Amino acid sequence: MTLAHSDPPPRDPGLQAERTALSWSRTGLAIAVNAVLALRYGLISNQPALASAGIALFVLAGVAIAHGAIRRRQLDARHGLVPPSSWAMLGVTATVLLAALAGVVSISIEATR
Repeated sequence: MTLAHSDPPPRDPGLQAERTALSWSRTGLAIAVNAVLALRYGLISNQPALASAGIALFVLAGVAIAHGAIRRRQLDARHGLVPPSSWAMLGVTATVLLAALAGVVSISIEATR
């Protein structure tokens, strides 16, 4: 008696692609909200560095949303494990740090008034 080797059944990705796209969209929206706050406070308090951080955050919010759309297409097109790009993860980390820094700077500016 021999056992026949069969290929495993194809992986059902379910709603993974949709959840991934939604999470990138939420991340982009959160970055955009921080950008609005940093830009507004930078313009009101005449702090060009903080306003520049707000503009940079707007650009990075667009990049996050665009990456979510690309990632969704990648997950829809392939079956199996599709790891995220290390560059994307590095970019998200840098963006979160920039948003946190802008928040700390705006709080410290307000505290010195």
